[in-house]
Amino acid sequence: PDEFVSNDSYLARPDADLPVCFQQTVLVWVPLGFFWILAPWQLLPMCKSKAKKSSLTILYIIKQVLTALLVLAAVAELALTSVDDAEQGGVPAVLYTNPSLYIATWMMVLLIHEARRFCLPRDSGVLFCFLTLSLLCGILPFQSLVRKALQVGFYRKLCASPWSCSVPKVTASFLSSITFEWYSRMVYKGYRKPLEIEDVWELKDKDKTKALYTAFEKNMKTEMKKARTKLEKRERKRRRREGDPDHVNGMSKAQSQDILVQEGLRPSQGYPRGWLLNTLAKTFKQNLLLAVAFKVVHDALLLSPPGLLIAFVSDEDSFAWQGYLYAILLFLTALVQSICLQQHFSLCFQLGINVRASLIAAIYKKSLTMSGATRKESTVGETGESHVSWMPRELGPSVLAGIEKNMKNKDERMKIMTEILNGIKILKLFAWEPSFEKRVTDIRARELKNLVNFGYLQSVSVFVFTCAPSLVSLASFGVYVLVDENNILDAQKAFTAISLFNVLRFPLAMLPMVISSMVQTNVSTVRLERYLSGGDLDTSAIHQNHIAGHFSLTGNAVSFSEATFAWEQDGNAAIRDVTLDITPGSLVAVVGPVGSGKSSLVSAMLGEMENIKGHINIQGSLAYVPQQAWIQNQVIKACALLPDLKLLPAGDQTEIGEKGINLSGGQKQRVSLARAVYSDADIYILDDPLSAVDAHVAKYLFEQVLGPKGLLQKKTRILVTHSISFLPEVDNIVVLAGGAVSEHGSYNTLLANKGAFSQFLNLYGNQEEDVSEEKTAGTGNTGDIDPCLEERSDDAVTMTLRREASIHRRNLSRRGTLWAARWSPKAVLGVIACSLMGSTGPQVKFSMYVRYLRAVGWCLSFWIVMGYVGQNVAYVGSNLWLSDWTDDSVRYLNQTYPTHLRDLRIGVYGALGVAQGECGDSSSHSPRLCASRIMHQQLLSNILRVPMSFFDTTPIGRIVNRFAKDIFTVDETIPMSFRSWLSCFMGIISTLVVICLATPFFAIVIVPLGIFYYFVLRFYISTSRQLRRLDSVTRSPIYSHFGETVSGLSVIRAYGHQERFLKHNEIIMDINQKSVYSWIISNRWLAIRLEFVGSLVVFFSALLAVIAKSTLEGGIVGLSVSSALNVTQTLNWLVRTSSELETNIVAVERVHEYMKVKNEAPWVTKNRPPRGWPSRGEIQFIDYKVRYRPELDLVLQGITCNIGSTEKIGVVGRTGAGKSSLTNCLFRVLEAAGGKIIIDDVDIATIGLHDLRNNLTIIPQDPVLFTGTLRMNLDPFDQYSDEEVWKALELAHLKTYVQGLPEGLLHLVSEGGENLSVGQRQLVCLARALLRKAKILILDEATAAVDLETDNLIQTTIRSEFADCTVLTIAHRLHTIMDSNRVMVLHAGQIVEFDSPEELLKKQGVFSGMAKDAGITSAESTAL
Repeated sequence: PDEFVSNDSYLARPDADLPVCFQQTVLVWVPLGFFWILAPWQLLPMCKSKAKKSSLTILYIIKQVLTALLVLAAVAELALTSVDDAEQGGVPAVLYTNPSLYIATWMMVLLIHEARRFCLPRDSGVLFCFLTLSLLCGILPFQSLVRKALQVGFYRKLCASPWSCSVPKVTASFLSSITFEWYSRMVYKGYRKPLEIEDVWELKDKDKTKALYTAFEKNMKTEMKKARTKLEKRERKRRRREGDPDHVNGMSKAQSQDILVQEGLRPSQGYPRGWLLNTLAKTFKQNLLLAVAFKVVHDALLLSPPGLLIAFVSDEDSFAWQGYLYAILLFLTALVQSICLQQHFSLCFQLGINVRASLIAAIYKKSLTMSGATRKESTVGETGESHVSWMPRELGPSVLAGIEKNMKNKDERMKIMTEILNGIKILKLFAWEPSFEKRVTDIRARELKNLVNFGYLQSVSVFVFTCAPSLVSLASFGVYVLVDENNILDAQKAFTAISLFNVLRFPLAMLPMVISSMVQTNVSTVRLERYLSGGDLDTSAIHQNHIAGHFSLTGNAVSFSEATFAWEQDGNAAIRDVTLDITPGSLVAVVGPVGSGKSSLVSAMLGEMENIKGHINIQGSLAYVPQQAWIQNQVIKACALLPDLKLLPAGDQTEIGEKGINLSGGQKQRVSLARAVYSDADIYILDDPLSAVDAHVAKYLFEQVLGPKGLLQKKTRILVTHSISFLPEVDNIVVLAGGAVSEHGSYNTLLANKGAFSQFLNLYGNQEEDVSEEKTAGTGNTGDIDPCLEERSDDAVTMTLRREASIHRRNLSRRGTLWAARWSPKAVLGVIACSLMGSTGPQVKFSMYVRYLRAVGWCLSFWIVMGYVGQNVAYVGSNLWLSDWTDDSVRYLNQTYPTHLRDLRIGVYGALGVAQGECGDSSSHSPRLCASRIMHQQLLSNILRVPMSFFDTTPIGRIVNRFAKDIFTVDETIPMSFRSWLSCFMGIISTLVVICLATPFFAIVIVPLGIFYYFVLRFYISTSRQLRRLDSVTRSPIYSHFGETVSGLSVIRAYGHQERFLKHNEIIMDINQKSVYSWIISNRWLAIRLEFVGSLVVFFSALLAVIAKSTLEGGIVGLSVSSALNVTQTLNWLVRTSSELETNIVAVERVHEYMKVKNEAPWVTKNRPPRGWPSRGEIQFIDYKVRYRPELDLVLQGITCNIGSTEKIGVVGRTGAGKSSLTNCLFRVLEAAGGKIIIDDVDIATIGLHDLRNNLTIIPQDPVLFTGTLRMNLDPFDQYSDEEVWKALELAHLKTYVQGLPEGLLHLVSEGGENLSVGQRQLVCLARALLRKAKILILDEATAAVDLETDNLIQTTIRSEFADCTVLTIAHRLHTIMDSNRVMVLHAGQIVEFDSPEELLKKQGVFSGMAKDAGITSAESTAL
């Protein structure tokens, strides 16, 4: 380095100093030179044979020991230099020479000391001068080092290496490594400010996913090969056993071998087993062995009992120094134990996350290459699950009892909740909330009942577990005393035994969990082995030359020669003997009926199918647009999307949600197309991308992008399509039938041939005309509208986006989205940081604990605490009794032990043991049920009463999560955390009480230890909580990325981007790994500090016992020390449970947040409408205004009109004119911002919501049905008789259908009504309305869902059955309202025209314009 050769004047500065070069040469060599010139003469006395050697003295020994240490120091310096040299290189030679010289020098000094024994004056002047000179020369380098240390600062010296470049552990000293001191800065930082992912240290290179997976893969290949060989051997043996070895069913041996190879390796037959654990053991053996070694040392030390100390106190003749020695030994043992245990845990957890990383990487890589057959065997969910199955899980004991029943109830409750939330609007419009609330409450009651039973089971186990240690010791002591009356229990025996029983407590508690984890691991291993050893994709039949321009000899871009492909190796061929040449730059359409093999042809080109014979040549790179757009959460630049981009809150930087959730179908397809255009490939394979978009958008895309004049006119395009209108413009048409090419050629050629193609045209051509006509009728003349904007006029997404865009722009800065898959680590970090913003709150408020206890009930809470107090009083009592019992050995020394006393001792000790269990039991399960019942009830009833706007702005998943995860936490996790916390807390208190009883002075030590403990705790908990949050936030992208990859496999493979995806997976894995690793270390950091507190407690209790020896009995000392030995683990658990409790109590906060959402108006008020209201059905709007949310604009701007009794009104207007808002106002889904609505002289704002909604009827636009019987869907409150229900069904034209069902009215409707057709669902909704028969009917016309026939049925029924009712029809098709009494035309929230259809047609206003667009000339000409 420069500092060695720098010639600067180091003295011409305010902080003058000597150059390092000078310090390390001149200042070292001067004393050494002096010494070596004179030293040899000092050895002369040894050479005189007659000289007599003087005896050894203590001073001589000390001098030799110190010199030997100096030799070792020099050796160590030399070793460090060579290590530095190996790591960094370029170390100056002087750093090697100086230590070497010193080694020789100190050796010489050893000899001189020996030589001086032959002289009378023992000391050597030369040595004295040399040492003095060395000291003087050493002062200058020493002060340089001191100054440097002060400048950099002790901690900042470590910081000098950039903060997050790597783990400081690499540079940490030995002491810092074993005590995890190097981690303190992170804990401090986490205490000061919320941790971001950038603050977490990077992993060491060897712990990164890439390095781990490389090693794992190497071992996996060899192990899998071995397992495969074994499998084949087994298969052969099996065959031999089954049949004659030479002639299996008369086949030759060679033939049978062929069949064997084919069948034996079929994935379903068998797969290599048992290789995964071997691979893991091989890859991570070093880590495993080290962990085992540490554990062995720790366990060996556990057996060092406090017996020596007890013996010392009992023996009056022992010396004081022995006591001090024993106390120090106990302390050191505890310290070493704690260091070993923490290193062991640290290694184990690290092993866990490394195994997880390797396996996820392996699964991910496999998912990119797996064949169709393997893929068929494991669905996305299953693959994702194998992904998860190795995730370390915190298994509560609740898992063990296998509460299958409860899981079933919980699933059922969650299913209904999801349905309620999805169909909440219907529930509100029909005022059905109470019925559904009751359904959920009933299931919840069953769930809680099971929890109670489970609680009893748990109580038994708690009872047994609490009593076990006492009963074991009771049995041991009882047997010992009863076997022989000379056996007297003394303190040494009793408390040594007690310490060893305590050692057993923890493993016993863990045993059930270990067994359950092993079972789980076994299941996961089997699944992973099957998955990872499945077959890979075989693309050998696809010859692709990625460089375009080098066209094959035939000059074709793509050529098929006799290509036959199937989806599975043994399956039927999906395409047969296809021989086809596609010239470069041509546009080829592939057409054919459904199932003719169009998509299979595309898949074969992409190499997604199994080749049976033939091959495909491809010249150039591919781009692929699949039939179902596969969208990643990515930033987009879009194709025909500009109008949509204007709607999206952040323009082209909009973050697309998972699977494109925030885009409509057509938008997704266009993004998918844009990606292909953007990739600038040579050959475009387009699998019917135009089917998802409107006709005019399709036309626009074809003209601008795909067609002869489009962006891609110079490229080779293979377009699979059903759209006939484009066929005349393509260069070549391939007609498929039954997987083979039936004919191909240009459009005109094929028409002339009069073959399959012309029939196909006749069949589809007519349909297409119908469709386009209907579209025109629906939307009016759209010639002047930009095609992109005219995406389904009722496209809810676009509507919502338009409305939300303004708010989103405001919120976007605040709200980051989690679902990122942009490709640089920095970008991933950015998104993760955003999603954290919402989650790194301040510490949990104390009020949450109070709220939880209030839900439990103060009285009950008090008794629970008293139960724990009682348990610990019994515990302390039994120990004091035992200590008194052991003192009998001194009292009755050399006497017969009275039998009655012996029996009393055993009896009382046993009773106190059982009392512990009883008290612990009484407080174990009752609390959770009260809290669970109350909190769920309040949450449910509040969610059903919040206004509709809440559901519009809150993702359903978030609400469901409150009912699922958070309620589960309140049900099961929090009570257990509270229990553990209480018992740990009480355990510590009782231990400290016992020690203070033995040695009252110990109370003085408690205070400083308590303060230290508290500070460690506060520091740790805040950091730990944030690291846990970081972990869960960084874990989500791993799952979503994985799910996306699996669903978009063909696209990823087609573009050849596997490497990029693998790399991205590694990046997100490492980000998650480092947060988990940091969390693991934070736990170890804490544990070692707490165990140090525990070791000090042991030391002080022992030390004070030694000091106060004369006043103590052996029993009480034994009690005090054995309690102290037990406290270390308990202290550790207290923090762990505090931290867990704090993490879990957040669930109470989250549930509470939704219990406090503002409600809509009350369901029933004192002011009730008269019976039979509304009797006439007159509606008055008086200057009525409304807006969706306070911060948005008005959607209805002062509407005034009167609607007479039994009048039929049609409401029309373009999208967004406020038609649907009108219905929402009548039902008070939206509350007025001004004005009022009066129905039959009652202002609807003055009555309860249910009184209003029960007396109106609506047939909604989307037919929503719920899981349950058909009858329940019609009449959830059982208000009507069966006759009435059948009558309604008859009028709704459903009677014959329902009678034909085996269960009739009790026919079970599946989720969302999936088992009924859309038309039938709409008719069920009609039957609902007929059953209610209210005086006012609102018809929100359902056009998209219903075919013309059903529509006709509905209209006819309404005309006849609701003749004496007021009917408001919100029309999307003008035909349906041409026979209304009057038509209300809305525009921008105002009534622009309101009159009879005939008058409006004459007026040449907005309505007549719309009618002209729809092809209506007069009111009469509109036959339905």
